[in-house]
Amino acid sequence: MSETWVDKVRAKVGTKKDLVRSGLAEFIGTFVLVLVINSVVAQQILPKNGTGNALIGVNVGVGLGIFFGVALSAKASGGHINPAVTIAFLVIQQIKPVKALVYIVAQTLGAFFGAVVTYLVYYNAINAFDGGRHQVIGTKATAGIFASYPAPHLGTVNGLFDQVVGAAVFVLIILHVVDRRSGYPGWAQPAVIGTGFVMIGTAFAYNAGYPLNPARDFAPRLFTLLAGYGGKTFSFNNYGWFWVPIVGPIIGGILGALIYNLFLGVHGHPAGDYEVVSTREVTVVTHNTNEKAAEHVVEA
Repeated sequence: MSETWVDKVRAKVGTKKDLVRSGLAEFIGTFVLVLVINSVVAQQILPKNGTGNALIGVNVGVGLGIFFGVALSAKASGGHINPAVTIAFLVIQQIKPVKALVYIVAQTLGAFFGAVVTYLVYYNAINAFDGGRHQVIGTKATAGIFASYPAPHLGTVNGLFDQVVGAAVFVLIILHVVDRRSGYPGWAQPAVIGTGFVMIGTAFAYNAGYPLNPARDFAPRLFTLLAGYGGKTFSFNNYGWFWVPIVGPIIGGILGALIYNLFLGVHGHPAGDYEVVSTREVTVVTHNTNEKAAEHVVEA
């Protein structure tokens, strides 16, 4: 078979450096994640006469965004696509600090450009909805397409707790799925994780839309600031909100990882005494054998 142009480009610009490949995978996975999530929310907010996505449709769309975001990046990087997941894995020593930093930078950049493309796709629809006056609050507000804003009833402390609990449950699900003892085949893991996030959406969306991902919330919020939504994107609620979807998921992710290991991860399995001890390749230790399986992990 003759060499294709793809083969020629791969030979010239393709990289074998693991950090570069992993960073590119985290970028594109998070890009797809945020593009899908922002677009799904846009179709909830922008249509008139109640024709937009219902909340269950949003939950399913977000879950599918996670599914494909993880699937795209899992082979190269493990498919974290969420700094809260990466930091949780760092705390339990399943990823090295340098690689974690590369992941977080790539995730943030991917989320930013995901928001940019969403804005361009829905540019006319957004302007038709708000008359070109991009607003953070009010009946014509469209900033919520890109980043989370709390419901009127939600206080800062309760909002922080909301994010901690939601992220803890999500990381708990992720660790369960990627633990070799659970028996999920690699091809099924992104789907199970995405389905898990649909469940989280149906349980935790009421307070603040369950962002549960620092990159997914911060980077699009920064974009809206640059796109003309004004300083209210960060000063909303007297600066009492923008940091909550950053700090809360990080705390929750670490808590979820520790809970999983305390209650399940460190205990022997009746059939083989398995133990998960590394990152992108999850080392599974049995009584007599060492096996390695690619891990697939994410987020929202």
